[in-house]
Amino acid sequence: MANFEREITYCINRFFAHRRVHGFAYRLKQSKFNTQYVDVLVDSLDPRYYLAIECKSISGKKIYFSQHFHSDKNNVHQIDAITDFIKKTGRRGFLAVEFRFGAGRAKEAYLMPWDTVLGYYGNVPGISIDDFRLCCTLSRSGEEYDLPGLDTNQYPLSPPTDGEV
Repeated sequence: MANFEREITYCINRFFAHRRVHGFAYRLKQSKFNTQYVDVLVDSLDPRYYLAIECKSISGKKIYFSQHFHSDKNNVHQIDAITDFIKKTGRRGFLAVEFRFGAGRAKEAYLMPWDTVLGYYGNVPGISIDDFRLCCTLSRSGEEYDLPGLDTNQYPLSPPTDGEV
């Protein structure tokens, strides 16, 4: 899991460097006595890039709300805690999921807007890989993930401003 979080962080920072956009993605370290709301934060003065990203790396073709997300000591489900964090901070939320299929098989990863995740939460047990395929694909370039949707101004972020290259 930590590798996927790191890969997402590097991917977004490469996007900023490539586009010459002021912004910075960083991982939050998990510790026993500190609350970690999401895995990766992205800071930017541009509100399109002020993000909170929860990362999940799973084996299989479906992510389940009961299995892949936890509840805290106060029995607050992780989806609810992240939603509250996003609302309080004004960040745009995303769920990044890496689907692993075992040795010799290519991984697939996707970025789903948090509002879309909330549409599934409470209505179905989980979200299938086919549903994620309708969102932003994180393509593989060698051993690194790439965000072609960001570089080509496609879903999920809006087009660049005049000041961006």
